[in-house]
Amino acid sequence: MNNKLAIHKPSKQASLINPIALAYIGDAVYELLVRQYLLSQPNHKSHHMHKAAISYVSAKAQRSMLERLLPHLTEEEQDIVKRGRNTKSGAPPKNADMIDYRHATALECLIGYLYVDERIERITELFRVGLGEDTNEE
Repeated sequence: MNNKLAIHKPSKQASLINPIALAYIGDAVYELLVRQYLLSQPNHKSHHMHKAAISYVSAKAQRSMLERLLPHLTEEEQDIVKRGRNTKSGAPPKNADMIDYRHATALECLIGYLYVDERIERITELFRVGLGEDTNEE
């Protein structure tokens, strides 16, 4: 099975891409993972899926996800998280505080970094850990 979704390769290595750009793609990849997860659940009514998705993609929810992942991250991944958290990313949305927003950006930066570096299996593993699923199945 091909684990690649990318059609166009980035112009730079993942480690050389601006953290905001990594967070930009990471946001999209994370949302796709959440939507795929919700499709694996029994209720497929669009209203319910939308409400559930919000509970995973809000800045507060992403901060919680990152906190669950921290003990499982490699040193390299921790460095990417720090880069994403410390980068100037503008003002947070009205419904998010700055700390939650910076941690959400850090999570998105990590996901973006791993995606650009084509480490799809690692993204899947971390997402499952973040959800509290057993990663030793399969």
